[in-house]
Amino acid sequence: MAGRVEGKVAFITGAARGQGRSHAIRLAQEGADIIAVDLCDTIPNVAYPSATPEDLAETVRQVEALDRRIVASQVDVRDGAAVKKAVDEGVAQLGKLDIVVANAGICVLTPWDETSEEVWDQTIDTNLKGVWNTVRHAAPHLVEAGGGSVIMTSSAAGLKGLPFLTAYVASKHGVVGLMRAFATELSEHSIRVNSVHPTGVDTPMGQLGDPEAGAKLQEMMGAHPRLLPMMSNLLPIEITEPVDISNAVLFLASDEARYVTSLAMAVDAGNTQY
Repeated sequence: MAGRVEGKVAFITGAARGQGRSHAIRLAQEGADIIAVDLCDTIPNVAYPSATPEDLAETVRQVEALDRRIVASQVDVRDGAAVKKAVDEGVAQLGKLDIVVANAGICVLTPWDETSEEVWDQTIDTNLKGVWNTVRHAAPHLVEAGGGSVIMTSSAAGLKGLPFLTAYVASKHGVVGLMRAFATELSEHSIRVNSVHPTGVDTPMGQLGDPEAGAKLQEMMGAHPRLLPMMSNLLPIEITEPVDISNAVLFLASDEARYVTSLAMAVDAGNTQY
């Protein structure tokens, strides 16, 4: 089936690479034009390298190669005014908005007793406040359009506890609360709101960034072996690909999911069954 979101416009955060770029490309393949934003700047405390302006330019190139329009800008989702400006200007150029993918997020791996206030604030502000900013400034355009679909990126860590990720787990559980709250209030405008919950994904974040971070995780797991099964997938795979999540996003964005709302959709290879 082709053209599943033909003629629609999607606003995607964290679009410079990883899942965000994959979502932009997959939606563009099915006919959508894209409003793409990403911080494209250094993020303190995280082990993996930050996205760059060149990464965002590559997302633009790949979407345009599909003969779709794209408006891209560098935006910090923690800055509500900047998010509003980006989505308003994108809608002004592309004409409307139908789909919102609140995808931007960070992950800092650290034990509970080593999690600093800075890491806590940074994670909650990006992963939770950033989603709130995205939806609250994009939703008026969906209301004006007569309906639409909002997809929030949570995690398996939004459905269960995972070790050494206190701030991340809290933020991703919070995304589920936001999803259900927005789904309730926006339903009268024919706006559907859902969340997706990946297991590990083969992106810079999903790979923990560098051998040092991987070694740190192995060290922590070695000290707490009873927690190791919580990181396992039920299916016999170690990690998923970004397009696996993008296919779920596409379904939720499309009219095939026209009566699907307030769903926490696990794309986790069975990780949350442990």
